[in-house]
Amino acid sequence: MEQLELVVRQRRQIAESVVELTLGAADGGALPSWSPGAHVDLVLAEAEDGRTPLVRQYSLCGPEASDRWRIAVLLEPGGRGGSRFVHERLEPGTRLRARGPRNLFPLTESRRAILLAGGIGITPLLPMARRLARTGADWRLVYGGRSRAAMAYLGELAAYGERVRIVAQDEQGLPDLGSLLGRPLPDTAVYCCGPAGLIAEAERLCRSWPAGALRCERFQPEIGSGVPAGPDSGFEVELARSGRRLTVPAGRSVLEVLQAAGVAVLSSCAEGTCGTCETRVLDGEPEHRDEVLGEAERADGKTMMVCVSRSRGPRLVLDL
Repeated sequence: MEQLELVVRQRRQIAESVVELTLGAADGGALPSWSPGAHVDLVLAEAEDGRTPLVRQYSLCGPEASDRWRIAVLLEPGGRGGSRFVHERLEPGTRLRARGPRNLFPLTESRRAILLAGGIGITPLLPMARRLARTGADWRLVYGGRSRAAMAYLGELAAYGERVRIVAQDEQGLPDLGSLLGRPLPDTAVYCCGPAGLIAEAERLCRSWPAGALRCERFQPEIGSGVPAGPDSGFEVELARSGRRLTVPAGRSVLEVLQAAGVAVLSSCAEGTCGTCETRVLDGEPEHRDEVLGEAERADGKTMMVCVSRSRGPRLVLDL
């Protein structure tokens, strides 16, 4: 996927520990179009060793304008450094590279929509609410957070009136999802983004709903999802563009082996949830362990997430 050169146009603090950045093309031109639920991969800094750039994905949350992208980033002191870099280093005028946008959490056609947001999980759901309101759809949003001071975009959401319910934990406790999801509703899609506890509760309540009614975007992988039982085994990876052959031993990921060999591959989560490291497979059968690809894409076997997925056979040929 082609990389873009961006520049930070504006920066503002929008909630406790949440900073909003407005990004534009460095040359002043138009940016690629996107749809609600989309994210971009930002290359925040090049690594000193030239192998592993600091890449993180962020949901686009602003209006669908052609000349501006907007993201909001929560500072996570115990994280892996991406949010700290954004908060400490990105100021108006800072240049950076990006890849995308792409949408693994799309808004689809349905008669009704229920949006469930927890904390910074509001970012992909805000443009969904904007789109649904514009089209006159039947929708509602429940947005939970630690406190109102820590919750972004409350002012913007206030314009939607009773369709939006704000649940600040220090005032009301946790959102009562049972009142919304306790019984299946026909032709209703549920979109959920936030902490693991919120998603787990939505999944529990939606077990009796039609398959596919609940769509989630996770910050962390679901424990045990898609990971086959049994020990890893080693295999060979051939890089089609150079003809190099690398051995991936048990206990090491394809991504780790590629990076150790100096092969440039963008990655972000390293947990199979973001899709940043998706790589074309030219030959061989991947053993998929990610949470990005759908069943049809897994069966097709044309791409894989090299951070977690492996090979079912002795050899894979990758488009690298």
